[in-house]
Amino acid sequence: MKPIQSIESPQNPRIKSALRLRKKKERENNKQTLVEGFREIQRAAQNGWLFDELYFCPELFIDPKSQALVDQLHQTNLPLFQCSPAAFKKISYRDTPDGLLARSPLVGKPLEKLSLPPAPLLLIAENLEKPGNLGTLLRTADATGVDAVIVCGNKTDINNPNVIRASIGTLFFIPVVEASTKEVLEWLNANKIRSIAALPDAATLYTDLDLKDGGIAIVVGAEDTGLEPIWKQQATHHVSIPMLGKNDSLNVATAAAILLYEALRQRNK
Repeated sequence: MKPIQSIESPQNPRIKSALRLRKKKERENNKQTLVEGFREIQRAAQNGWLFDELYFCPELFIDPKSQALVDQLHQTNLPLFQCSPAAFKKISYRDTPDGLLARSPLVGKPLEKLSLPPAPLLLIAENLEKPGNLGTLLRTADATGVDAVIVCGNKTDINNPNVIRASIGTLFFIPVVEASTKEVLEWLNANKIRSIAALPDAATLYTDLDLKDGGIAIVVGAEDTGLEPIWKQQATHHVSIPMLGKNDSLNVATAAAILLYEALRQRNK
């Protein structure tokens, strides 16, 4: 096993290097991101995810199993750095850090490497800017048995540390793909997967559409801008969710949950 190294100063070069990964450009250049938190790191490790480095601070541990997780990762020959509280808090992006943070390769795979079962259930999210929304979508996708999540549009960064946090590590055990909207539409057509686009003005209610047969992809966009016009032109079906109050749209994560659970209800009948 590699010896554990100590970091005392918040000005340590490794601390400064990790801090730079908060910026998307730095993540893309280094092909790395940050994963913070006991649950997130544990879930990734349980699913065979290989980290690049682990930073930990026993004085900040919250979960009693944290030291066991550190020992487990040490056995894999992962480089470990024990930090002082001041050094760890410098790289933490949480208000209440729990003493565990890892440098990780970027998450996500290309469309052509996506392996799916027959008649898959997919979730497609376009142009989501808020990390919390995307993280919640990933958790909902896991809860409803979605086979893969496809993220498209240039506003979304699945490797934002706050997406990983909001998903509670779901990115590490459900396939996540990044692609352009054009690529996604072509891929759906080639694989004979129906696209179900959520549009506020669609004439068909989501409960009136048959979601049982074949592969389907639920498609949602940001609540402020909605889906790109091409989905209205090329999606297989358009559906709406009834809005009986004064607001004209739901939070995207809420809308996706409604549609996915309806698909699950129909497909489990």
